[in-house]
Amino acid sequence: MRVALGQFNAIVGDLAGNAQKMRQIYARAVKAGVDLLAFPELAICGYPPEDLLHKQHFLRDCSLTLKRLAADCPDKTVIVGFAEGEGAKSYNSAAVIQGGKVRKVYRKGMLPNYGVFDERRYFHPGAEPLVINAEGLDVAITVCFDIWNIRWLRKFLAGAGAIQMILNISASPFYTGKITAREKVINACAKELNCAVAYCNLVGGQDELIFDGRSIFADSTGRLVAKAKAFDEDLIIADVVPAADGTVQIEPVQPAARQPSNPVDEIYQALVLGTRDYTRKNGFKKVLLGLSGGIDSSVTAAIAVAALNCENVIGISMPSEFNSPETISDAEKLANNLGIEFHTIPIGPMLGQFHQSLQTVEGWNDEGIAYENLQARIRGCILMSLSNRFGSLVLTTGNKSETAVGYSTLYGDTAGGFGVIKDVPKTIVYELAEHINEIGGRQIIPEDVITRPPSAELRPDQKDSDSLPDYDLLDRILKGYVEEDKSIAELVAQGLPEDVVSKVIRMVDRNEYKRRLSPPGIKITPKAFGKDRRLPITNLYSHSQDTA
Repeated sequence: MRVALGQFNAIVGDLAGNAQKMRQIYARAVKAGVDLLAFPELAICGYPPEDLLHKQHFLRDCSLTLKRLAADCPDKTVIVGFAEGEGAKSYNSAAVIQGGKVRKVYRKGMLPNYGVFDERRYFHPGAEPLVINAEGLDVAITVCFDIWNIRWLRKFLAGAGAIQMILNISASPFYTGKITAREKVINACAKELNCAVAYCNLVGGQDELIFDGRSIFADSTGRLVAKAKAFDEDLIIADVVPAADGTVQIEPVQPAARQPSNPVDEIYQALVLGTRDYTRKNGFKKVLLGLSGGIDSSVTAAIAVAALNCENVIGISMPSEFNSPETISDAEKLANNLGIEFHTIPIGPMLGQFHQSLQTVEGWNDEGIAYENLQARIRGCILMSLSNRFGSLVLTTGNKSETAVGYSTLYGDTAGGFGVIKDVPKTIVYELAEHINEIGGRQIIPEDVITRPPSAELRPDQKDSDSLPDYDLLDRILKGYVEEDKSIAELVAQGLPEDVVSKVIRMVDRNEYKRRLSPPGIKITPKAFGKDRRLPITNLYSHSQDTA
């Protein structure tokens, strides 16, 4: 039997547009002689639809769109993910289309409810397995998380009879290293249940989430035989051949798809896709950002150009007396290297006027952090004013290390619509800069930008190291505390300095309010700020307090 997995870039709520994409993929599959075609989880409505699922008319429209799609796919067996409403309940379901009609429906049994997943908020679990016979092959239909608990799956399918292939439609979000975990699950599923696995994943950016595609075929020995493109739409086709000895072989029809060359390349591709999709899906054509001559804004600008092309990216330099000639020059050099529109708007006159007006309040002066933050807020005001006038999306340039400890200014460098590197630790920002130059085959990001000690340049001779630990140390602490939920004692036991650990954790805890007021950004780590990590702003729990 010839099976195809149609991973495509669905848009949440674009029911007609998603269905039209599936019709086009279906036509290609028919020409390729496919017998069974699968689309990703919730392909009709996109993933995750969140509280749209509480609207009964939304669920009715999903079912209506599914019926129309079925009528246009009369010749093959097609599996389509959709949101199903039945009375007061809703289900994360997979429709089996045959003969132009929805013949059967499978309802997802395992509903994840951790990290970015809130499925128990919306769905009821299904209780019945579904095995279909397609061209003589017995295929069990599953949805995403169903295959991540092999013990549950084995018990769930125990009474369903012989199974030769598990078909899993999925919307599995990306983070660095997720593909390895996913491949282990597919391998284990095939070996434990002694059947082939066809795994169809979603692709595209949806708010903070990235879906990386990489749909997979595995034979009944667990060997991964074929993998679709990463971070791009693809139709991957294979012949599924039951052997006389009871095994199921997979024979790919196409050449192997190119995959990311290393973890940094994987992150880069995710950031490019996320930037493109957030911009385009929300109706923007152009983006603009402040270019300081620093590493963060340089990497953000390069990613934006890769996502949207140089004619749709605008860089704004906003120097003050504290910006060095070198960083001012590097900002312009970067803009020229990228071929983007570039403007210089000095903030000195505006800063002077603000300062003069604020001096009418006793106690105001041009010393300290309030004056430093004023400069950042003037820059934020400039960017948002240009956005408001010309309809361009403002990209913020703060990284995860700075976001974690609050090394940012509310309504200043946090002002904008989308944080491209919001979940990227500073140490990886540097690796991305090197990678951008490598794949570009030239020095796109100037060498001085990469080697110069980082600085906010809000006061004379300022360095990030004046306020923060070395970024290598800081990122190790943040990974342990934010992503792994380790305590001070556990981090110190790893050999990290207790005084620095305690200081960093205090900074992380007291800056939760800033993160709530910052724009969304692309998730690339296992635990990102936002949907992944939700802590109260008002919170008096101390990690050092005596709980005995």
